[in-house]
Amino acid sequence: MTNDWSIQQIARLAGTTSRTLRHYDDIGLLRPSRLASNGYRHYDAAALVRLQRILLLRDLGLGLPQIAEVLARPASEVTALERHLAWLHDEQSRLARRIASVASTITALREGADMNAETMFDGFDHTQHREEVERRWGADAYARGDAWWRGLADDERRDFRNEVAALNAAWTDAAGRGIPAHSDEARDLAIRHIAWLSSVPGTPAADVTSADAEAYVLGLAEVYVADPRFAANYGGQAGAEFVRAALRAHLGAD
Repeated sequence: MTNDWSIQQIARLAGTTSRTLRHYDDIGLLRPSRLASNGYRHYDAAALVRLQRILLLRDLGLGLPQIAEVLARPASEVTALERHLAWLHDEQSRLARRIASVASTITALREGADMNAETMFDGFDHTQHREEVERRWGADAYARGDAWWRGLADDERRDFRNEVAALNAAWTDAAGRGIPAHSDEARDLAIRHIAWLSSVPGTPAADVTSADAEAYVLGLAEVYVADPRFAANYGGQAGAEFVRAALRAHLGAD
């Protein structure tokens, strides 16, 4: 088996273009392992692993400058890919549920059967925590947030999902590297997290001047740790505990 691939081979295998790979080289994101006598770029196995990470991070919604920062951090390739794999498994589960729900709807339409509303929207996650939201913060909080979500255009929803995925990935990465909860990096993530929460109408965090906003954020931090469904967003229990510690440190709750 070859341990050396041409730029054309890599572009075809990775579903990208030679132009993109040349751009990655120009900005220092992905250097070829060697240049052939004809000037063509060639890549070895290590370069392929790095390209795989670049493509995974791009799918999480990170821009090229952010990807460069992540790749520059001290972490083994295996550890970094394990974090990516955990996120992909979560996405796989969600997409499998969506596929099953759409297939069920198609079958019902073809056979003229009654629709099962409980299965039609499995995997469409924006309502999955409705009961918890209403119990903790009231029906109005859920209704306002739900109306906001339904009012977004498709590209706005996509951008919001990408933002959440990128934030979760950043938390998971920082936790995996053992970043102190009182560090500047953790504080920046906490600020980013609170800004994300405040962007959703209907929550106390949406009103940054509200006396309830801080309590709301701290309460959510406890939910992240207590509920495995939320902890999974941050790589598991340890990641959720890091998020909680960083938010508490930023808000001076320790």
